[in-house]
Amino acid sequence: MCHSIRVLSLQPYFGGSHRQFQDGWAGHSSHQWDILSLPARHWKWRMRHASLYFSKQLRSPEWQGKCWDVVVCSDMLNVAEFKGLVGRELSTLPVVVYFHENQFAYPTRAGYHRDQHFPFTNFTTALAADAIWFNSRFNFDSMLEGLDRQTKRWPDYQPRNAIASLQAKLAVQPPGIDCPPVDVKRCLRMRNERAADKRPMRIVWAARWEHDKNAEDLLEALKILTQNGIPFEISVIGQTFRNLPSVFDDIQKTFTSQILRWGYQESREEYWEALGEADIFVSTANHEFFGLAAAEAMAVGLHPVFPDRLAYPELLGLAVDAGETHEYLYDGTAACLARNLSILHTQRIAGRRVYDLSMAEKLLNVIRWDRRAVELDSALASVAGQS
Repeated sequence: MCHSIRVLSLQPYFGGSHRQFQDGWAGHSSHQWDILSLPARHWKWRMRHASLYFSKQLRSPEWQGKCWDVVVCSDMLNVAEFKGLVGRELSTLPVVVYFHENQFAYPTRAGYHRDQHFPFTNFTTALAADAIWFNSRFNFDSMLEGLDRQTKRWPDYQPRNAIASLQAKLAVQPPGIDCPPVDVKRCLRMRNERAADKRPMRIVWAARWEHDKNAEDLLEALKILTQNGIPFEISVIGQTFRNLPSVFDDIQKTFTSQILRWGYQESREEYWEALGEADIFVSTANHEFFGLAAAEAMAVGLHPVFPDRLAYPELLGLAVDAGETHEYLYDGTAACLARNLSILHTQRIAGRRVYDLSMAEKLLNVIRWDRRAVELDSALASVAGQS
């Protein structure tokens, strides 16, 4: 058991997976936390101004006199800039940066060009930090690949040695997840009863309603299932925004009679219920650095159907043996997704697919918050020199 230390957490974008991670860790941690945050909006502005805002706040009377052993922040903070703006006492504290994503690999919307300022901020942040933690190896590798592409465009003084030095600071630290607040065994019984009664399979798609989640492939796959006479019901849930991709209107209009749940679930309880009442979790994402919703779906015993890309093979590796991950992956096309769902339907009605909780139990043994917090606490104390 590690000693309790004092932690300053700086969160420029305090919402979504960033907040879930911070709240989950601090809520199970043995350390003492002070959290300074900004609302989860205007992410580009957050990356530009958060260091200035935080340095000013930490000089205010409210924060004067506080002492910490280590700083934790997300990839949204420009750490090099922050260290230059705060006093010596703060600038010499060890800093751990948790990379939820990286701007080298974050997909751009069609018709938009990547602003190279943001990837370079990720790079200098990693250089200025004492430790860089990524939620998946895929996340870190995609950042290195992006850096390699970028260096070829830089005219001179390419910092290749600096890039190579990042490996020594790397740790892969998957986030934790809560134990499902639903009766998982009851969900399992209902799942098996629906299969035995040959009722339509229940599919859930849960993600932010944005372009990088590729709902177009979901629409196409559902159309193929319909053409082939495969019965299904669908829940399409997740955080919604003012400017929604038009594909969601198309899905709602085309499959109105088969929709169980639609849109943002107003509470975490409703969200977990939506997962618990389904049979199969589907992802079509073109961007996923870990897959928090996917992990939560696996934790309630859903059969996952993931594209064979991004962090999904790595996530599956936390819950199934290496030789079995292919059973839950498709080649990333809508046609293959529809084919895999059709096979699952056939297996269900033939009684060959019996749902169980082995995957859920193995995953929770690895990443449920009470366990992850202990490991993260120990790693953080080590960075702070307090282990």
